[in-house]
Amino acid sequence: MPFTKTDFAGLFVFEPIVFEDSRGYFFESYNDKVCTEFGIDTTFVQDNQAKSSYGVIRGMHYQLNPAAQTKFIRALSGSILDVVLDLRKGSPTFGKHFSIELSAENKKQLYIPVGFAHGYSVLSETAEVFYKCDAFYDKSLEGGVQFFDPTLQIDWKIPVDKQMISDKDKLQPTFSACVNNFVF
Repeated sequence: MPFTKTDFAGLFVFEPIVFEDSRGYFFESYNDKVCTEFGIDTTFVQDNQAKSSYGVIRGMHYQLNPAAQTKFIRALSGSILDVVLDLRKGSPTFGKHFSIELSAENKKQLYIPVGFAHGYSVLSETAEVFYKCDAFYDKSLEGGVQFFDPTLQIDWKIPVDKQMISDKDKLQPTFSACVNNFVF
């Protein structure tokens, strides 16, 4: 199976089978049957795409229930450090983060279940990120955590003087102060 379990319940790395020859390559970036056979039964309703430059850090974002989102993330071009933070109260990994490099070259993807804050930093000159969501965006249910909260000890792999962060992300609450309604 192209899915690999992580130490975080429900969080999976997807490595597609890539067929290459002199013409280029082909792979299935999403196959509902493969997901269902692995035990993932998610109906995606929205696709999002973003392009960013080196040093951009986006996150850590989530939506509260009842509009919480499962996401399936990949880099279409360039390279990102994708980071998730477990917000599920009662989870053995509550308050811990997982990070992985996703790139156009490695073609890895990350399946993120409900209950995680999500963010990424751009490691290449530019990167295009694509992700599927199983719930529609709802501004009234947005949540977030400071990407630089020192208690989280996340290394974004970007020097401080090169980081580009939105004003909104700079103002997110710390992990201990964030509001969420996720239970493991």
